Amino acid sequence: MNANRETILAHLGNSTTPVSGHALAEKMGLSRTGIWKHIQALRKQGIDIESHAGRGYQLKSDVLNTSMFTGRLKTQRIGSHVMVLDETDSTNREVMRQAESGADEGLVIIADFQTQGRGRLGRSWHTAGHDSLAISILLRPNISPEQVPQLSLLTAVALQQALAAHAPETRIKWPNDLLFHGAKIAGILTEMRAEPGQVHAVVLGIGLNVQKPANGWPKEITQKVTDLCSSSGKYVSRLTIASEIIQAIDDCYDIYIKRGFAPIRKLWWDAHAASGQLVRAHHGNGRDGGYVEGIAEALDEDGALLLRVGDKLQRFIAGDLELIDNGSMNHASTDHASMDQPA
Repeated sequence: MNANRETILAHLGNSTTPVSGHALAEKMGLSRTGIWKHIQALRKQGIDIESHAGRGYQLKSDVLNTSMFTGRLKTQRIGSHVMVLDETDSTNREVMRQAESGADEGLVIIADFQTQGRGRLGRSWHTAGHDSLAISILLRPNISPEQVPQLSLLTAVALQQALAAHAPETRIKWPNDLLFHGAKIAGILTEMRAEPGQVHAVVLGIGLNVQKPANGWPKEITQKVTDLCSSSGKYVSRLTIASEIIQAIDDCYDIYIKRGFAPIRKLWWDAHAASGQLVRAHHGNGRDGGYVEGIAEALDEDGALLLRVGDKLQRFIAGDLELIDNGSMNHASTDHASMDQPA
């Protein structure tokens, strides 16, 4: 997109009230006619910009661009470089490509559309433009490969905190789903490049349903799903929630770097939907293998779920979890609807 038009969108997107053409012209060193021509060009691209007589222009479309994040984030490690793409195969893959080319820690990539979005266990993940949000973040932590699952749990904590600010009853479901009243609202996929004893890159992938698709959820989705706007009962822009997610991850990562995993582990357990409750844990590749029912008793240092089965503790490091509520199963599986990353 034309650089001047990106700047105009950034000014409009970061304002909750109309911005005058005069103010835009002064900030950008253009004439008011020049501003008007750029506004017209943006409208021709399908972007809804309202004109308010005597007050200026107001952005109505939920659009994102890189410039919108400049000055908006107050992060220490994450978000110094944000890339917003119209389309990519997968935001996780794009971040990993950037990592292999030497990109610094903290790179964030967001995409409107993904052609090969992925979830856990090889499942596909669909990103539906302005209805959803796909974010991937590059980290280069000085930890062992065995500690990397801790970063997935950290991401879940940060995502729960950001979403709960709008939909307070959002909870985490092990290993990496976010639920609202039992319906999946978001998910996480963490990937790494490492060798024995050394981590080179970790990609945190997040997928979030922001709004219900205009044509409804795709028919192939069999689980219960929801979206942030429906759950919160109000409109939440992608710019707002993306900024809050990035900020929350940066805050949690700072705690992790300075204080280790213990405080993150406590926050995760406090936000887990099934802490101390009866659950059904499916082994390995989702629902195709065996399962065990027990009480979710703890989360260990490696991110494994500990179930009390009879008088013994069993440890689960991978699989799917079903929540058992008053004898009925809450089938909150790890497939989902509209992003690259969930799990």
